[in-house]
Amino acid sequence: MQEIYLIRHGETEWSLSGKHTGVSDIPLTEHGRQQAGLLQQELITTNFQRVLTSPLQRARETCELAGFGERAEIDPDLMEWNYGDYEGLTSEQIHVHRPGWTIFNDGGGPGGETREQVGIRVDRVIAKVRATGGDVALFAHGHVLRVLAARWLGLAPSAGAHFLLDTATLCVLTTERGIAAMKRWNVSPVERSSTLVR
Repeated sequence: MQEIYLIRHGETEWSLSGKHTGVSDIPLTEHGRQQAGLLQQELITTNFQRVLTSPLQRARETCELAGFGERAEIDPDLMEWNYGDYEGLTSEQIHVHRPGWTIFNDGGGPGGETREQVGIRVDRVIAKVRATGGDVALFAHGHVLRVLAARWLGLAPSAGAHFLLDTATLCVLTTERGIAAMKRWNVSPVERSSTLVR
């Protein structure tokens, strides 16, 4: 039974402050690097047939620190949602000019991606994953992985709103009797470790 591991990158300064981080290439914080290293303990026993990562450094570095840097293939379809003019803004800042806005209902700001465009990208990733046959690891970002989970389950991209995802967490998607299913969600190896220093 094929399992798809979704791994969100570790903490960055912008994820910590709540800024929308799409195409900006923000590095991990030191804490984020520690988080990424702890993911290795959770993933080391899984025999991945393929490892894909977003080209952005926060995902690539998480992938490397988790022990898969040499095997990883860069996949532009795993880039985070392009927020357009809302890049680098918090939801509170956006709401000043656009009350009630959410990424899953309204898509990116001017110049950004729509829900449908992100859905098309993740559908291409899902096609690659299914063609692989064996277990696959995907290192990427919060919003794009939430859309990917929704699409795996046959839901609209907007359904990603229902799947909260913290930094440096992993999720497992699979199928049971031919039906797409979610096996684990938002699991944090960091929470189970007493070695992490903040």
